[in-house]
Order: sequence, then structure tokens, then C-alpha cells
Amino acid sequence: MSRARVLILNTALGPLDYRVPHGMEVVPGQIVVAPLGPRPILGVVWGEGSFPETEPVGDNRLRPLLGLIDAPPLPAPLLRLIEWTADYYMAHPAAVLRMALASMSALEGEKTVIEYRPTGLLPTRVTEQRATAIEKIGERQGLVRELAELGGVSDAVIRGLIKQGVFEAVEVSTDSGFPEPDPDHAHLQLTSEQAAAAGRLREAVAARDFQPILLDGVTGSGKTEVYFEAIEEAIRQDRQILVLLPEIALTEAFLQRFEAHFGCAPVAWHSGLRSSERRRAWRAISQGTARVVVGARSALLLPYPKLGLIIVDEAHETSFKQEEGVRYHARDVAVMRGLFEKCPVVLASATPAIETRHQVELGRYEEIKLPARYGGAELPEIIGVDLTQDPPDRGHWIAPMLVKAMRETLERGEQSLLFLNRRGYAPLTLCRHCGHRFQCPNCTAWMVEHRLTRRLACHHCGHEVPTPEACPECKQPDALVACGPGVERIADEVKRLFPQARTAIVTSDTLWSPARAAAFVQGMKEKAIDIVIGTQLVTKGYHFPELTLVGVIDADLGLDGGDLRAAERTYQQIVQVSGRAGRGEKPGQVFIQTRAADAPVIRALLAGDGEAFYAAETASRKAANAPPFGRFAAIIISDEDAYLAQETAKRIGAAAPRQEGFDVYGPAPAPLSVLRGRHRHRLLIHARRGTELQAIIRDWLNRIDWKTSTRVSVDVDPYSFV
Repeated sequence: MSRARVLILNTALGPLDYRVPHGMEVVPGQIVVAPLGPRPILGVVWGEGSFPETEPVGDNRLRPLLGLIDAPPLPAPLLRLIEWTADYYMAHPAAVLRMALASMSALEGEKTVIEYRPTGLLPTRVTEQRATAIEKIGERQGLVRELAELGGVSDAVIRGLIKQGVFEAVEVSTDSGFPEPDPDHAHLQLTSEQAAAAGRLREAVAARDFQPILLDGVTGSGKTEVYFEAIEEAIRQDRQILVLLPEIALTEAFLQRFEAHFGCAPVAWHSGLRSSERRRAWRAISQGTARVVVGARSALLLPYPKLGLIIVDEAHETSFKQEEGVRYHARDVAVMRGLFEKCPVVLASATPAIETRHQVELGRYEEIKLPARYGGAELPEIIGVDLTQDPPDRGHWIAPMLVKAMRETLERGEQSLLFLNRRGYAPLTLCRHCGHRFQCPNCTAWMVEHRLTRRLACHHCGHEVPTPEACPECKQPDALVACGPGVERIADEVKRLFPQARTAIVTSDTLWSPARAAAFVQGMKEKAIDIVIGTQLVTKGYHFPELTLVGVIDADLGLDGGDLRAAERTYQQIVQVSGRAGRGEKPGQVFIQTRAADAPVIRALLAGDGEAFYAAETASRKAANAPPFGRFAAIIISDEDAYLAQETAKRIGAAAPRQEGFDVYGPAPAPLSVLRGRHRHRLLIHARRGTELQAIIRDWLNRIDWKTSTRVSVDVDPYSFV
């Protein structure tokens, strides 16, 4: 190639053409350093004919590339996926490319660090701290900081031992490989239904072709063990495997199960990794030596050279939809990656999304069902608690019927879980004297009291302030009142009811890292916890055989508002949290507290009739031509200047296309009209299935100019309407 089209990491510019210097060889996917004005910038070479809308530059005006990056070229299927994702979700290709080049450190070539290993010598003076450290570290090797953590001592103690010759320095590459999972390390005895499902997944992997498969199994049916069989097959074929999980907190529990089955942990990828860990993982993935990768949605766009299987666990989870930047849905992009890579994609769920069920009905996805729990365990008994008939005592949130069941569970030495999808102590704090309400200064949202940290926090922008002693408006002391319950308030009530019970609050505030999640799992396994009070974080992925009681504090919480998926999400969350009960030999019970006992979703939950609920919900979507039968897109306009945001929204609305099958609603102030100091307006587009939605919106917005301070973003297939 004498010239190259390069997509640079600059979203203000499109792809640029460069001259390839004599003696330099580049191929599509090659990561290069290119000049942009006076400075160098990273980019990736695309193939000839790519980005045809960009006019080529004459040879006499081309600037030469500056150099090549010491990393394998991005695979061709990934380049196609980047183009497709940018086109479908109306994002800049460079923004999608940046997700593939997710570790800048990994692009700097091979690095080494100094680690230390035991020599077998003892120090001249053996103190208690030194002896403990030497015993705990054993034969392990690591950085000074890592050895100090292993030994439970300070860095200074380790440095002293190094001076004494107890540890010696060794230079190691930061890109050291990962252990190879062993497909023959352990095998579970599968039921006949599980064995049949596993056999079909193994066939799909062996075929080395695209096949989307819905693995639809009730909670506790052993879906993980079934798709482990597919992972075994892919390992034997020397292929890479990607497992996507919806929450970082689930990663650690999954890693433990994986290690027990395959003899070593998989490669983890999530936002909690240190820079050095991300570098090592990215380079191993790009070189094909990371065999199994487990991670959050960001792992989807990494450069796997020999991807042979993609698994999306808890595929119904809405957290797979990115709400900032490139607004992609990892479940759908995973299916497209499988298409480009020619490999099977397994969507595992106990409560598949209506969109996924619809693909099964159309014959585009294969479905494998696991209708029974593993090992003869029974699904829990579901009991409705009508709070209009059996209300809690004044100032309490747990109904007497549920309190009684909790007491009996404690007496049997078993564990309970209370579910409320609301973090903090109370969603609203006001002054009983003057009525002042605490509102975020950056958002149109109330500040949420977090009594554990003694702070008021905005759950939208992260703004925090200490909880004041007096009302800031009227200065009245001790006048602040908490309105409504959060998980911390329920935990306080549990403490009053059962002072001897050992409790744990499980939210993203308390399980903010894989290590914290691992500690929680260990506490549950060791029965060091009697009662868990948690948000949606506890509704999925966990297996606790001694947990036999689940109480849903407010089943109606998610039904408010104008979200078309509100009933579906409520059904999924409650089925998932109910699935934590009775997963072992002991039977389980689930109490659902509600003030809307006649709501269709509540009736379906109490009757255990999921098929009837999904049939009715699907019919209502079809009647409204809502997804998956029609299409939605949102245009969000924001600016720090309220007038500019409003005027831009009006101009965009006035220029809206008028054509059949393409309806535009708005503009209107967003329900969350101010977010992080920016005033927001929204337009909602409702189009027929088959309409060239993206092309129409592109043509529409390309005819309008707006100030550089104004942001206009498009959300294709939105899940959030705030």
C-alpha cells in the first residue's frame, strides 16, 4: 500500500488519507501513529474503499505516517463491527474505535517491572511481623506492594527483608501470560435436559458458524453449567470465548465458579481493573492467548483474533444498554459480532426480553429451554401481601405476615433476603418546619439521604454534601424528616425487629468492587449473614443454598412513570429475586408486598403464569406498534444555557421530516430537565419497522446548525426516557 485511509482517534474529524513511507508495510487494522497538525495521533488503517462518503485526497497533498504500533492489527470482523455500530447507533466511528483501543498503555510496546521472589534465606533478626510475612508469602513472587498485601505488613517490612537477602529482584515482563483453562479439569453430573442442551451448544461451537441461541431456563436450572460445556468445546478447538455479565459485582462470583470448573480463573475485563491489569489483559486478548474473557459490556469490542463463542449472561438486563457516549446495546451488538465472526452467540436468561422472544418466534434465534431446577430443587412458593389489607405498623415498611416468616426463618437457622430497588436511606429529605426539600444544584432531582455515610447524594450526577444538622432555609435544628424508604431504612427496621440477626446491605454503594462482592459471597456461604437487604444487584447470578425466604418490599415501585418496559422490568426483577430462594434442598418462599394487587404484572407473578404475562404484554406492544414491532429513537438536546437548549430543540422540531410511518413527538423539556448543569430537551421518534430510521435522522440533522456549546445526541432503540 502506498497510501492508507486512517481512522484517527479524533471525533471532530472523519477518516484521513496518508502516504505510507517507503519500507513501511501496513495492512487493514494496523494501529499507526499519524501526524495531525503539529502533533502525532493514534489511528487505525482501514481497507481500500472504506468510508466512501469521504473524498480521497490527492497524492501530492498526503503526509507520511510516522510509525507503527507494536500490537497485532485489529481483526477484519472487528473493523466491520465498528463500522456497523457507528452506523446503527449514529455515533462517530472514532468513538467506537476508542472502545476497541481501550488500553493506551497496551500500545506502548513490551514493558518490564522488577518483582521479588523468596531466596530461602532467613533474616538475621526474625521479628513477629517478619516471620508472619515470610509464612504468608510462601513461594509467591510479586511487586513490593503486592508482597506486603500478601504478608499483611507494610511496604517497609518487605523492603527490610529485601535488604536482608530474604527476597531477590527479578525482571519480569508486564505482559506475562495467563494460565490456560483445562476443559477436562472437572465435570458436573448433568440432568438429561441439561445434557441435551449442552450437546446442542457443543454442536453449534463445532460448526464454526453464526447461530444466535436463547438459553431460556428457570432460575436455578443450571444455565451456567450448561454453557460451561460449550466453553469446554471452544477451548478444545483453540478458540477464544467471551462471557458478558451485566454487573461488575457479579464478576468475582463467576470467577470462583469458573476456576472450580476449569482449574484457573478466566481473564477479567471491567472498569475496576488497574491500568497495568488492563494492559496485560488487552495484549493477551489481542494476541489470542487470553482464552476465556469475562467482563462487562466494554469487553465486547476488544480485538479477539480467534473468537469462537460469545455468551451474554442475564441477557435481559437493561444495564447492557450504554446510556452515555456511544449508546449501544451490548446484547444486540454481541449478536452482530457473532455474525461477523461466524460464531454462535448464547443469550442466557430466566426472563428473556420481549425483543429476544420475538426473534425466536420469527425463527431467527434458536431456543433451548430448561424448565426445571437442577438437582430436584423446587421453585419457591409465591405469596402475595396486599398492603391495603395487611399494612405494616405505622412508621414501618415490613408487613406483619413477612415479619412472622422472617422470624421463623431465623429460628430454623436459614437466611432471608429483602429486596427494595432504592439505594440510600430515604429518597427525599425535607424540613418539617418550613417544607424545604433538598434538591441537587446540578440536576432536577432530589438529594437522597445516605445515613451510613452521613451524606446527601444525587444519584444522577454524584454530587454529595454532608447531611446538615439544621435546615439550610429556616435554620431550624433537628427538623429534617426522611420521606419514604431506601434499603438503609429497611435495614434499620430489621435491626429493631431482630437485634441479634446479622445483616448485610447489598447495593452498588457497598459492593463497589469485585473484592467486596467476593467478601459478601464468602459471608453468605459461611452463614455469617442472616438477613440481606439489597437492590437489583442481588437479583441475579448468586446461588445461596441456605437462603430460603425472599421479601419484596415494594413490588409497585417500578410501575410508575411512562416507560413502555415498566411492567416487563418489574416482572423480570421480581422473578429474578424470587429465584434466589430455595435453590438448595430446602424449599423457598417469596412474599410480594403490593398496593396494586389487580395490576396484570402482579397477578401474573402471584399466579406464576409468565407465559400469559408475556403474551398480553407482547399483544399490547403490537397494538401500539412499539418495539419490537415498531422502532423508537430519541434526540436529546442539552446546553448549559437554558435558552440555547430550548431554541435548538425548537429548530430541530420545526425541521422534522413529514412522511408516513415516521412520527415525531416534541420537543419538550426532558423529565430530568437539568442533568449535570445542562438543560435538556427531548424529541421522540416513532417509526415503522423497515423504515430507514438512521438515514432519515442523519439527513434531518445535517440540515441544521447549532452552537458548539450545544450537544445533540441520538439514542437509537432507547431504554431510558428521562
